[in-house]
Amino acid sequence: MKTRERILQTALRLFNEQGEPNVSTLEIANELEISPGNLYYHFHGKEPLVMELFERFQSEMAPLLDPPAEARLEVEDYWLFLHLIVERLAQYRFLFQDLSNLAGRLPKLARGVRHWVNALKRTLAALLARLMANGQLDSDTQALGQLLEQITMTLLFSLDYQRILGEEAEVRLVVYQIMMLVAPHLTEMVRPTVEQLALRYLQG
Repeated sequence: MKTRERILQTALRLFNEQGEPNVSTLEIANELEISPGNLYYHFHGKEPLVMELFERFQSEMAPLLDPPAEARLEVEDYWLFLHLIVERLAQYRFLFQDLSNLAGRLPKLARGVRHWVNALKRTLAALLARLMANGQLDSDTQALGQLLEQITMTLLFSLDYQRILGEEAEVRLVVYQIMMLVAPHLTEMVRPTVEQLALRYLQG
């Protein structure tokens, strides 16, 4: 594995474990047993490291935020889709552990995160619209707007909330929480199925 790739993987692990503000480039170099100068040759400080990791996150998320418009999804497929999103968020969780602070220090990152969150919300809105078009979801526009905001916030911050409580971050708990947010808006025909599926999903 090339040194640049090793630096990125090690930085990602340390940022996730300790929080990005608590990790210096010197600590990353020591962890890799390379000189600070060698690290600086590849990344001139921590900001380029963070930005490249964010770009990788965006690249890995891109296929999930652009599902084929013609694809016909069953109810179960929506939760698998959410599971895949939460898995990616967990892999890059340092980005969201102290997002306001990180974005405040790195304006370029702040712009990138806003763009990505808007893309996420457009995708979620399209999926909710599909559920409604299929007769599986019944809710007015204002309620759906609030539901979209609740789903987005749960996706972005539930893993960190679990960490704050001293618990191990569980991807399936986040998906369960979102399923239970959506359930009250589903039609009576599909709601019991989704609620039972949510419980089975939570129990693993």
